[in-house]
Amino acid sequence: MIETWKHDRIFTNGINLHYVTQGEGELILFLHGFPEFWYSWRKQIPEFAKDHKAVAIDLRGYNDSDKPTGNDAYKMSEFVADVKGVIEGLGYQRCTLVGHDWGGAIAWNFAYAYPNMLDKLVILNLPHPAKFSQGLTTPQQLLKSWYIFLFQIPVLPEFLIQLGDYKALESAFLGMAVNKSAFTRSDIEQYKDAIAKRGALTSTINYYRNAFQSGIVGKSWSVLDVPTLMIWGEKDTALGKELTYGTEQYVRDFQIRYIPNCSHWVQQEQPELVNQYIREFI
Repeated sequence: MIETWKHDRIFTNGINLHYVTQGEGELILFLHGFPEFWYSWRKQIPEFAKDHKAVAIDLRGYNDSDKPTGNDAYKMSEFVADVKGVIEGLGYQRCTLVGHDWGGAIAWNFAYAYPNMLDKLVILNLPHPAKFSQGLTTPQQLLKSWYIFLFQIPVLPEFLIQLGDYKALESAFLGMAVNKSAFTRSDIEQYKDAIAKRGALTSTINYYRNAFQSGIVGKSWSVLDVPTLMIWGEKDTALGKELTYGTEQYVRDFQIRYIPNCSHWVQQEQPELVNQYIREFI
């Protein structure tokens, strides 16, 4: 039960990050995406707590973690430093790192920065940064990524997302989902409550405002030497399946599992399959 999970905070990289944890053993660390928080891993934590210390953090700017002001606080280098600090602050030197969406972008960058700190890397519905850069040169992916460019505008995105009691947030989950029953009314309200916390909405959008300077696009990438599993919901309306093709040229030990009839919210819509694939991999 969620009520039995331990909530705690850890000070790292100059800020306090909130996290939820259950279980003991080797560390498996979960990084959520936008517009989520640790809660998006609610169906993974109890599964992997059976034989790991399962930890899901609120990324900086989200939910109950600190929300430093200014765009510079939301650069990829800061996110990577946060993750390093969490691993070490929990008393570990290595972990299995699992990231979805923005958490996946951070996980990719962390793997390149600190490959020796990872046993395995698991990425959910977020392409390798090189593939995403290539994708943004195509009209098809540019149309799907329209919101990234909207989010570059000051103030307006915050205004639009808040309209109608955060109707845009509800549409993001239920509108994109294939299995809409995966999200209860209570789930949606929890996501609304998290992003409505003071400073959270601008903080989370600032991730996108730094996207073109923060290690998501525009860099050259060597071959990664960390065993990597990618899990991909094929009905992702924001990121095309074609962004996964050719990833093996950037990762020496690479596996991919596609899940048909599943959207971007893969670990929430198909938790049994996602958990099975991760467990088989690690």
